[in-house]
Amino acid sequence: MKKPVFKSAKVFTVSSAHFVHDVYSSFLAPLLPLLIEKFALSLASASVLSIVQQLPSFLSLFVGAVAHKLPWRWIIILAPLITGICGSLIGLAPDQIVLGVLLFTIGISSALFHVPAPVMIKYFSGNQAGKGMSLYMLGGEAARMIGPVLIVTAVSIWQLEGTWRLIFPVVAASVTLFFVLENKPYQKYANNGHKPINWWSTIKEYKYFFFALTVFMLFRSLMKGSLATFLPTYMGMKGSSLFTGAIALSVLQLSAAFGSFIMGGISDRIGRFKSLLILSILSPIFMLIFVFSGFTLQMVLLLVLGVVLYATSPVMLALVLEQGSNQPAMMNTGFTTINFATNAIAVLFTGIIGDIIGLDMTLQIAAFLGIAAVPAVFILKKYSKEKR
Repeated sequence: MKKPVFKSAKVFTVSSAHFVHDVYSSFLAPLLPLLIEKFALSLASASVLSIVQQLPSFLSLFVGAVAHKLPWRWIIILAPLITGICGSLIGLAPDQIVLGVLLFTIGISSALFHVPAPVMIKYFSGNQAGKGMSLYMLGGEAARMIGPVLIVTAVSIWQLEGTWRLIFPVVAASVTLFFVLENKPYQKYANNGHKPINWWSTIKEYKYFFFALTVFMLFRSLMKGSLATFLPTYMGMKGSSLFTGAIALSVLQLSAAFGSFIMGGISDRIGRFKSLLILSILSPIFMLIFVFSGFTLQMVLLLVLGVVLYATSPVMLALVLEQGSNQPAMMNTGFTTINFATNAIAVLFTGIIGDIIGLDMTLQIAAFLGIAAVPAVFILKKYSKEKR
């Protein structure tokens, strides 16, 4: 039997599309300090903006159910374009309603993109799913590293209302994808070419696994979501400039990209659950050190925090797609929906509690609650069909 081959060029193409898409979907967090000032928002209201962007993620369940009928190639080409246009227009939004529409559209585009892309990566990765997911996640994390600096630099050059000019690079990127991404029926990967999608039977079969995954991801998201959304705002409240806040977020995402890149391959060797356990122990420790440190040490700690907080993503995604289901698109949908839902809860929690007791104390609470992810790893292993 022919050994599955790791198709590096195809993995790189889909990962590049992921990069382009997520550059533009990462604009909200670094712009929050300006939007809070422009629209006189509280932290809770600002968190709602993030939730509006993530709300369409619940459409992922529907997308996964009909994934085999969707034009996967066109989704990979057009989703970055739609997200790029809307992300570039955030600065022009005259009121919160228009801003909400732009963010919601980004969310719809993101929900469509993130269902087929990982399944294509898994197919192209052969028997090296961890490596493939690491490269895919690297594209997303690198985008969230570059995105904040890109948008803040654009604001410094053209002002908030001039960021529409960033539309032109994403148009060029989508045209390139049109010519590079080959035209073939990717949809067959949604269900391995045989059984029709039955989303209810998949959820029913893996309900305990998904429940355990939700518990684990919720406690992780309390740390990840609070930093990813409010780090520039948090730094601003401590006296830093908008650009410094964007740099801090980019430092976090730089280390996140590194962690995502190396951890998938490491988990291929030492096992998924051992990897998750190590990262779950280290994350709250470094989070607590971060919130009690001064500015210089915080910037250094962001290099570590990004790794321990975000390196679980390729491990979890590989684990989800290794559960033995013949409907990988639906399994990825479950993961994507849980990821966005738990992150939305974490962001709303941070915004509401941050208004009451301040972001400093809120981040401390998030770190303490993050300890609960450690026992959640054992619960997840219990209900997983992949035990290593």
